[in-house]
Amino acid sequence: MIDNSAERTTDPTSIAVLGTGIMGAAMARNLCRAGLDVRVWNRTRAKAEPLAEDGILVAETPAEAVTGAGVVLTVLHDGDAAADAVTAALPGLAPDVVWAQSSTAGVAGLDRLIALADQHGLTLIDAPVLGTRQPAEEGMLTILAAGPESTRGRLGPVLAAIGSRVVWVGDTPGAATRLKLVCNSWVLAITHGTAEALALARGLGVDVADFLDAIAGGPLDLGYLHTKAAAIEAGELAPSFAVDTALKDARLIVDAADDAGVRLDVAAAGLERLARASAQGHGDRDMAASYYASFDPEPAAG
Repeated sequence: MIDNSAERTTDPTSIAVLGTGIMGAAMARNLCRAGLDVRVWNRTRAKAEPLAEDGILVAETPAEAVTGAGVVLTVLHDGDAAADAVTAALPGLAPDVVWAQSSTAGVAGLDRLIALADQHGLTLIDAPVLGTRQPAEEGMLTILAAGPESTRGRLGPVLAAIGSRVVWVGDTPGAATRLKLVCNSWVLAITHGTAEALALARGLGVDVADFLDAIAGGPLDLGYLHTKAAAIEAGELAPSFAVDTALKDARLIVDAADDAGVRLDVAAAGLERLARASAQGHGDRDMAASYYASFDPEPAAG
């Protein structure tokens, strides 16, 4: 259990965000704009320092960031990183804090976080999100949530600041993470489908514009396809969701399927594509760089 004094209390309007990558930084800014007191911590402090210009306190340690916070939001690379950060934060956590876990941790990773919360008497909300850089910056994420119903009032202002929609899927942490893996499997499938269709068009000498026109307005058309196709065609692949992050998530999906006795041939092949794209040097580019995995050697950009 947490060894905190009885005098330590929390402020429900004080929020600590642990992890200030693409998603965490955007969430922190939106929380601040909503009038909440926001403190952040990031392993590499330099990545968090720009948030000070928004009136956000940048803490030196996780424990400093969470002291007095009513809600702690973890937005880190994976379950291990979230567990390490919260473990380091334990000296600053109050007994009544609510921990909203938004890292894509996978089933095994979340089990570790559940055990950590149980060991130290923390109230854990399983709260991964759907969306990338732009919806995160606009506060338009979809939050998948599972946890005690009694926490929903306290979490309301936090979730409203970072998302446009909350999908509660149960009272027990784990249900939201499993749903997130299913959703991500679909995102990755259509990303790879887009990448391969454009790669095939290039190989066969088909104009991509003709492909998009052929399916326009029909059941095969998809806004996401146009977004990713435009990025690939322009060679402008600044990450909204990076290849290496997608690679991590693909591994979580395939591992969860294996544990469940489900064979995912497409997901496994997609995992190999992402690994190949990363090995080609595209790890920090948008996951649409899966396109380049179709070529050896790679084509010129654009």
